[in-house]
Amino acid sequence: MKVVFRASALVLVTTLAACGSDPAPEPTEQIVVREPGADVSDDAAPEPAGEATDSLVAAGKSAFNTCIACHVLEKGGANRIGPNLYGIIGQAAGSADGFKYSDAMASSGITWTKEELDSYLANPAAKVPGTTMMAGAISDGSRREAIIAYIEDASAN
Repeated sequence: MKVVFRASALVLVTTLAACGSDPAPEPTEQIVVREPGADVSDDAAPEPAGEATDSLVAAGKSAFNTCIACHVLEKGGANRIGPNLYGIIGQAAGSADGFKYSDAMASSGITWTKEELDSYLANPAAKVPGTTMMAGAISDGSRREAIIAYIEDASAN
């Protein structure tokens, strides 16, 4: 009995010792460059603009998943229930080839800027009364900003 207990204890101790956590990550070298005369009291370095944009676009790509039931975002992509949104920024509302817009959207006079898209996504029915866009409003401003950044980035690439 003692032999079985000792063997079980040895197996248990060995198993637990093998379940250690992941090794510590390698240190990352970071260089912070400050403008002459800049306030150096804040020790936290700001996120570089490129990384901030990349993370905003990544968040937008994720948030755009709610839009893909009706829209595509690819050059030459087919319209779905809603129009292809590739290159929409800078276009006149109701002008995508091959899509049948509501009279309200076709006559809205809107040119899609980031600000116009933000306003529309916040409340489509209020922005363009009579629109046939089925989706509801996106109340979260940061989510709208991310979606618009993704649309802009995907259209540029």
